[in-house]
Amino acid sequence: MYEYAVTGGWTVLAGKTDRENDHLSLKVAGPNDWWFHVRGMPGSHVVLVARPDEEPDKKTLKAAAAIAAHHSKAREGGVVAVSCTRGRYVTKPRGAKPGSVQIRKETVIKVRPALPEA
Repeated sequence: MYEYAVTGGWTVLAGKTDRENDHLSLKVAGPNDWWFHVRGMPGSHVVLVARPDEEPDKKTLKAAAAIAAHHSKAREGGVVAVSCTRGRYVTKPRGAKPGSVQIRKETVIKVRPALPEA
C-alpha cells in the first residue's frame, strides 16, 4: 500500500492490487474517511484519512483526487474525473470480483494526475 502526506499533514493511502483495494476500501477506511477512484477506468482505491475535529479543505481533497488519478490508467490523460465519497458509502456487491465496489453519494473532482511533492 502506498502512503502519502499532503498539504496540512493529511494522510492519503492508495492500494496497489485489487485485493489491497478491497482491504483498503472495506476494512481500513472508516465511515468518515474520504474515498477516491478515477471514473470509468481501472485504478487504485485511494483513502484520505479523516480527522475527528477537522474537515479537509478543497485543496486537500483535490490533492487526494490527483493521487487517485496518478494511480490509474488515466495517468497520461490530462484532466481526469475522479469520484469522491465518504467511506460509509462504499460497499461491495455480493459475488463481485476483488477490487469492485459500489458507491453512493459521489461528487466528481476534475484534476490533473499528480503525486504530492516530497
